[in-house]
Amino acid sequence: MGKTRTRWPVRTYSQVVPGASGRVLVVDDNKVIRQLIRVNLELEGLEVVTAADGAECLDVVHQVRPDLVTLDVVMPRLDGLRTAARLRADPRTSHLPLAVISACTQYEVETGLGVGVDAFLAKPFEPAELVRLVKRLIGRPTGREGEGHGGGRQGGEGPDQGGGGDDEGGEGGVADGVSGGISFGG
Repeated sequence: MGKTRTRWPVRTYSQVVPGASGRVLVVDDNKVIRQLIRVNLELEGLEVVTAADGAECLDVVHQVRPDLVTLDVVMPRLDGLRTAARLRADPRTSHLPLAVISACTQYEVETGLGVGVDAFLAKPFEPAELVRLVKRLIGRPTGREGEGHGGGRQGGEGPDQGGGGDDEGGEGGVADGVSGGISFGG
Protein backbone atom coordinates (compact mmCIF):
# COMPACT_ATOMS: atom_id res chain seq x y z
CA MET A 1 0.00 0.00 0.00
CA GLY A 2 1.35 3.43 -0.97
CA LYS A 3 1.84 6.52 1.13
CA THR A 4 -1.18 8.65 1.81
CA ARG A 5 -1.05 12.42 1.69
CA THR A 6 -2.34 14.44 4.56
CA ARG A 7 -5.07 16.84 3.52
CA TRP A 8 -5.81 20.26 5.03
CA PRO A 9 -5.81 20.93 7.84
CA VAL A 10 -2.41 19.45 8.57
CA ARG A 11 -1.92 18.41 12.18
CA THR A 12 0.28 20.80 14.08
CA TYR A 13 3.46 19.56 15.66
CA SER A 14 3.66 20.01 19.40
CA GLN A 15 5.98 18.50 21.94
CA VAL A 16 5.76 19.35 25.61
CA VAL A 17 9.20 20.29 26.86
CA PRO A 18 9.42 19.98 30.67
CA GLY A 19 10.74 23.21 32.17
CA ALA A 20 10.53 25.03 28.84
CA SER A 21 11.46 28.70 29.00
CA GLY A 22 8.80 29.72 26.49
CA ARG A 23 6.46 28.52 23.76
CA VAL A 24 6.90 29.49 20.12
CA LEU A 25 4.36 29.00 17.33
CA VAL A 26 6.34 28.52 14.11
CA VAL A 27 4.34 29.17 10.93
CA ASP A 28 5.89 28.18 7.60
CA ASP A 29 4.60 26.17 4.65
CA ASN A 30 8.02 24.56 4.12
CA LYS A 31 8.29 21.46 6.32
CA VAL A 32 12.10 21.51 6.26
CA ILE A 33 12.20 25.12 7.49
CA ARG A 34 9.64 24.32 10.24
CA GLN A 35 11.81 21.39 11.38
CA LEU A 36 15.01 23.46 11.25
CA ILE A 37 13.48 26.18 13.40
CA ARG A 38 11.84 23.66 15.75
CA VAL A 39 15.04 21.68 16.38
CA ASN A 40 17.14 24.77 17.03
CA LEU A 41 14.60 26.24 19.46
CA GLU A 42 14.01 22.96 21.29
CA LEU A 43 17.78 22.64 21.79
CA GLU A 44 17.54 25.97 23.63
CA GLY A 45 14.82 24.64 25.94
CA LEU A 46 11.84 26.20 24.20
CA GLU A 47 8.55 24.45 23.48
CA VAL A 48 7.64 24.63 19.80
CA VAL A 49 4.31 24.21 18.04
CA THR A 50 4.20 24.36 14.24
CA ALA A 51 1.58 25.36 11.69
CA ALA A 52 1.75 25.06 7.90
CA ASP A 53 0.16 28.42 7.01
CA GLY A 54 -1.56 31.49 8.38
CA ALA A 55 -5.03 29.94 8.41
CA GLU A 56 -3.79 27.05 10.54
CA CYS A 57 -1.99 29.53 12.81
CA LEU A 58 -5.23 31.41 13.44
CA ASP A 59 -7.01 28.09 14.09
CA VAL A 60 -4.57 27.01 16.83
CA VAL A 61 -3.14 30.19 18.35
CA HIS A 62 -5.77 30.46 21.11
CA GLN A 63 -5.26 26.86 22.24
CA VAL A 64 -1.47 27.03 21.97
CA ARG A 65 -1.13 30.41 23.73
CA PRO A 66 2.43 31.03 22.50
CA ASP A 67 4.90 33.57 23.85
CA LEU A 68 6.00 34.36 20.28
CA VAL A 69 4.82 33.67 16.72
CA THR A 70 7.26 33.36 13.80
CA LEU A 71 5.79 33.82 10.33
CA ASP A 72 6.96 33.10 6.82
CA VAL A 73 5.46 35.55 4.32
CA VAL A 74 4.65 33.53 1.20
CA MET A 75 2.27 30.72 2.22
CA PRO A 76 -0.90 29.18 0.81
CA ARG A 77 -4.39 30.10 2.05
CA LEU A 78 -3.27 33.03 4.24
CA ASP A 79 0.14 34.71 3.96
CA GLY A 80 2.28 35.82 6.87
CA LEU A 81 1.61 39.55 6.58
CA ARG A 82 -2.17 39.13 6.54
CA THR A 83 -1.83 36.66 9.42
CA ALA A 84 0.16 39.24 11.39
CA ALA A 85 -2.53 41.86 10.72
CA ARG A 86 -5.24 39.50 11.99
CA LEU A 87 -3.24 38.60 15.09
CA ARG A 88 -2.78 42.32 15.85
CA ALA A 89 -6.50 43.02 15.29
CA ASP A 90 -7.58 40.35 17.80
CA PRO A 91 -7.45 41.64 21.39
CA ARG A 92 -6.51 38.15 22.58
CA THR A 93 -3.36 38.07 20.44
CA SER A 94 -2.55 41.74 19.87
CA HIS A 95 0.19 41.61 22.54
CA LEU A 96 2.08 38.65 21.04
CA PRO A 97 5.55 39.35 19.69
CA LEU A 98 5.63 38.61 15.95
CA ALA A 99 8.74 37.82 13.92
CA VAL A 100 8.84 37.45 10.15
CA ILE A 101 11.35 34.88 8.92
CA SER A 102 11.46 35.21 5.15
CA ALA A 103 13.37 36.78 2.28
CA CYS A 104 12.70 40.14 3.98
CA THR A 105 12.29 42.22 0.86
CA GLN A 106 11.75 45.94 1.28
CA TYR A 107 8.03 45.39 0.64
CA GLU A 108 7.84 42.68 3.34
CA VAL A 109 9.63 44.87 5.88
CA GLU A 110 7.59 48.00 5.16
CA THR A 111 4.29 46.11 5.12
CA GLY A 112 5.29 44.10 8.18
CA LEU A 113 6.07 47.25 10.13
CA GLY A 114 2.72 48.67 9.05
CA VAL A 115 0.83 45.72 10.52
CA GLY A 116 2.90 45.56 13.72
CA VAL A 117 5.59 42.93 13.13
CA ASP A 118 8.25 43.22 15.84
CA ALA A 119 11.30 41.72 14.12
CA PHE A 120 12.59 40.33 10.84
CA LEU A 121 15.07 37.55 10.13
CA ALA A 122 16.22 37.08 6.55
CA LYS A 123 16.45 33.61 5.01
CA PRO A 124 18.88 31.98 4.85
CA PHE A 125 19.75 32.56 8.49
CA GLU A 126 22.24 31.25 10.99
CA PRO A 127 20.69 29.21 13.81
CA ALA A 128 22.42 31.45 16.38
CA GLU A 129 20.65 34.49 14.86
CA LEU A 130 17.30 32.70 15.15
CA VAL A 131 17.90 31.81 18.80
CA ARG A 132 19.04 35.36 19.62
CA LEU A 133 15.94 36.86 17.97
CA VAL A 134 13.54 34.50 19.76
CA LYS A 135 15.12 34.96 23.18
CA ARG A 136 15.11 38.73 22.81
CA LEU A 137 11.45 38.86 21.76
CA ILE A 138 10.28 36.46 24.47
CA GLY A 139 12.13 38.55 27.06
CA ARG A 140 10.48 41.82 25.94
CA PRO A 141 7.68 43.49 27.86
CA THR A 142 4.34 42.74 26.19
CA GLY A 143 2.95 46.31 25.99
CA ARG A 144 1.83 47.03 22.42
CA GLU A 145 1.09 50.25 20.60
CA GLY A 146 -2.57 51.00 20.12
CA GLU A 147 -3.49 49.87 23.61
CA GLY A 148 -3.79 53.38 24.99
CA HIS A 149 -0.30 53.80 26.40
CA GLY A 150 1.57 55.03 23.35
CA GLY A 151 4.22 52.31 23.16
CA GLY A 152 5.47 50.98 19.89
CA ARG A 153 7.84 52.12 17.21
CA GLN A 154 10.08 55.09 17.43
CA GLY A 155 10.71 57.47 14.59
CA GLY A 156 9.15 57.49 11.15
CA GLU A 157 7.29 55.07 8.96
CA GLY A 158 9.91 53.26 6.89
CA PRO A 159 12.55 50.65 7.54
CA ASP A 160 15.36 53.21 7.43
CA GLN A 161 14.31 54.93 10.64
CA GLY A 162 15.94 52.69 13.20
CA GLY A 163 19.44 51.97 14.42
CA GLY A 164 22.24 50.67 12.27
CA GLY A 165 21.20 47.04 12.48
CA ASP A 166 23.08 46.16 15.67
CA ASP A 167 20.56 44.35 17.78
CA GLU A 168 22.69 44.30 20.90
CA GLY A 169 21.39 46.41 23.76
CA GLY A 170 18.48 48.83 23.80
CA GLU A 171 15.48 48.94 21.51
CA GLY A 172 17.07 49.12 18.08
CA GLY A 173 15.19 50.01 14.96
CA VAL A 174 15.02 48.16 11.71
CA ALA A 175 18.32 47.82 9.92
CA ASP A 176 18.88 49.13 6.44
CA GLY A 177 18.63 46.25 4.02
CA VAL A 178 17.82 43.61 6.67
CA SER A 179 19.54 40.83 4.70
CA GLY A 180 21.80 38.51 6.57
CA GLY A 181 20.71 39.45 10.04
CA ILE A 182 18.13 40.32 12.57
CA SER A 183 16.23 43.56 12.56
CA PHE A 184 13.86 44.78 15.20
CA GLY A 185 10.91 47.04 14.56
CA GLY A 186 10.65 49.11 17.69
